[in-house]
Amino acid sequence: MFVGADGMALSPRLEVRQAQSLSLTPQLMQSIRLLQLGHLELNGFVEAELLRNPLLERDEAGDDAPGEAQAAVETLDASFSDTFSQSSQLPSAEAIADGYDTSVENVFPEQPAAEPGGPLRDIGIKALQGGEAPDLDQYVASGETLSDHLEAQTNLLLKTQSDRLIARYLTDNLDENGYLAVPLDQGAAQLGCEIEDIEAVLLAVQGCDPVGVYARDLAECLAMQLRERDRLDPVMQRLLQHLDLLAAHDLAGLMRLLACDREDLAEMIAEIRALDPRPARAYETGPLEAVVPDVFVRPGSDGGWQLELNTEVLPRVLVNRVYYASVSKRTRDRSEKAFLTDCLQTANWLAKSLDQRAQTILKVATEIVRQQDAFLVNGVAHLRPMTLRMVAEAIDMHESTVSRVTANKYLMTPRGLFEMKYFFTTAIASSAGGSDHSAEAVRHRIRELIEAETAKSVLSDDTIAEMLKREQGIDVARRTVAKYREGMNIPSSVVRRRQKKSLEAIA
Repeated sequence: MFVGADGMALSPRLEVRQAQSLSLTPQLMQSIRLLQLGHLELNGFVEAELLRNPLLERDEAGDDAPGEAQAAVETLDASFSDTFSQSSQLPSAEAIADGYDTSVENVFPEQPAAEPGGPLRDIGIKALQGGEAPDLDQYVASGETLSDHLEAQTNLLLKTQSDRLIARYLTDNLDENGYLAVPLDQGAAQLGCEIEDIEAVLLAVQGCDPVGVYARDLAECLAMQLRERDRLDPVMQRLLQHLDLLAAHDLAGLMRLLACDREDLAEMIAEIRALDPRPARAYETGPLEAVVPDVFVRPGSDGGWQLELNTEVLPRVLVNRVYYASVSKRTRDRSEKAFLTDCLQTANWLAKSLDQRAQTILKVATEIVRQQDAFLVNGVAHLRPMTLRMVAEAIDMHESTVSRVTANKYLMTPRGLFEMKYFFTTAIASSAGGSDHSAEAVRHRIRELIEAETAKSVLSDDTIAEMLKREQGIDVARRTVAKYREGMNIPSSVVRRRQKKSLEAIA
């Protein structure tokens, strides 16, 4: 037996204690995850659940009733009556094929014969009646990619298979602007060839269209385009070697280095501005996805704001309890019953979670609109400072929940489309003792002051800070102005003054 310092015996014993704790179940964790998913990820998740769970099905309650669909079909017929009547006068695919004394497949290899006017009408009828209409996207011609465009040219330029392989490697390592993104020695090591071989292939493919691709930097890209125009003289080559001075608008330094006058320099700068620094931007690099709003904000009849969820991006599901009842009656196997029970619970959870997610998004969006009413009425200059905590306390939610709800969600307002996160900005104190100012509103005012500058009235960061304090009572330090200015990619006052003077000189 052990004796403690206080003389009491130390021995093992059993105790019963009562305590409260929060445990996250898998379904609760999944519900939390659903809140921060955008509509694309959410639809992908629901599609996977529809495939996995036989008790889930899409809610098609929004579809038109049969009578409404028939009326819509009649309207479709009336709207396209001219098209139908004209197409009925055209010969059929069989008649055209008979005229050539051949089969339909030889004349129309990608389209089977159909009744005149039929496809258009059938597509409209099937879409209106909720059936599976053909996917029109599959008939849209895809744009030519840069890789395909270059491969067609390099196959004609290069004769050997090894050179074509090198060209394929170079094409695969072009960035979105068309520049070569890997050093040549790395390519030689990966392909197991001499660097001279890669240099020879590179020199050959640099003549491909669009001119400027396969360049290794901006200067080389511009030089290739000037060489194509027969304007790459020694003076222009020296100018391309000092693009940093051109970016800084140091015209005096350029004139000294190039030994030319202002008129010649202005002419060369005009030629460079006519070039394309990103020759690959005209070609498709991948599918572009438009931002779709989750909530619409419209002016209400009572002078307030009316909010509406975008039901087009909200997946709706139903639990097929009839199917569950019919199957559960016939099954005797324990594992099958357990599977059905699990599917029913998951289906109920998903239907409820989607509804709760929609209501939570609407609740948070309503509070954001309420607090940012001045912004919606008067613009970004009246954007209020707002934090996650302010919204969370107003709607009695946790701060982390508001953070998840506002991630990847968008509001369509009369002033444009904004991410919900846009409305959360830090506060800058007012020197006059009034209400605080939003950091985004301060950035907007700084941009306005700089855009109103002239070559003779360029504002320094100190001057901007003084003007903000004097005109609007915004107590902001010079280094804060500099930080906001740099965040908006606005150069310093010295560079701006040089830019404006050079523009006046060139003009």
